[in-house]
Amino acid sequence: MKIEAGDFVVFNYVGRFESGEVFDTSYEDVARENDIYVEEREYGPLGINVGTGELIRGLDEALIGMEPGEKKTVKVPPEKAYGMPSPDLFVEIPTEEFTKAGLEPVEEMYVMTDSGIARISKVEGDKVTLDFNHPLAGKTLVFEIEVVDVQKGKEETSEGDVEA
Repeated sequence: MKIEAGDFVVFNYVGRFESGEVFDTSYEDVARENDIYVEEREYGPLGINVGTGELIRGLDEALIGMEPGEKKTVKVPPEKAYGMPSPDLFVEIPTEEFTKAGLEPVEEMYVMTDSGIARISKVEGDKVTLDFNHPLAGKTLVFEIEVVDVQKGKEETSEGDVEA
């Protein structure tokens, strides 16, 4: 049974950069092998509704037409993933905002702000530049996906009854 938009799909994945470096996975052993294991995370297949915007577009599109047990490797360009970094999402703030809070700003450090999580992209004199872009913006991503299960979406009949 081929996956169509509206189906509920359960799948495993390994996400890599083009260099081959693993950045995310649903497999606990792969996470441990690649030093990205997170103790608090529950590893296992991911369940999503295809075609509803729950996934990045490139991965969503790649699942269409696959069947349970099928494996595929798909390359997802930034336009179908997290987009390109936006200059509008770089914000300069005074260094004293950190020092008042007893923090020393360090480049590449992530900080929680009132506007969400940001990466410190530059510390220069009395200014700190925060980057609010998604960490994967601008990157081409490679996913190895394996479909575990598919539950067909529900369609309404002309009488208003729901069929599976």
